[in-house]
Amino acid sequence: MVTVYRNIKPDFVDDRGKIIKVLDDGKTVIRSVLLLTCKKGSIRANHYHKKDSHFSYLLSGRMEYTEQPVDSSGNPKGNKETVIIEAGDMVYSSPMVSHAMRFLEDSVFLALATESRHQGAYEEDTVRVKLI
Repeated sequence: MVTVYRNIKPDFVDDRGKIIKVLDDGKTVIRSVLLLTCKKGSIRANHYHKKDSHFSYLLSGRMEYTEQPVDSSGNPKGNKETVIIEAGDMVYSSPMVSHAMRFLEDSVFLALATESRHQGAYEEDTVRVKLI
């Protein structure tokens, strides 16, 4: 089942602005934070990670997020699921789960990853698939 955090509300609001606790579970170690911009109609991901997991927090825009678990050999198992993610929502991508994003409008999101995203480490952990 796709893990989506919908319309994350501010924890604090005053005349200076808002504080939104995007992620504060007390256990997740974030090793990499990426800011991604995406054009309407573009597709990102279409892969799975052997070890990495990440949260994708949509700052603006809309996307269609699709995921499907894979077995230890990389073969699909279970059902493919698709959800619409709106600005202010966050989706979690687990290891060994193929995932893909189709952007329904120009969008910006933060990816909060549990593993390094230095190119060599990223490529070693990433397996490309054709999910969408």
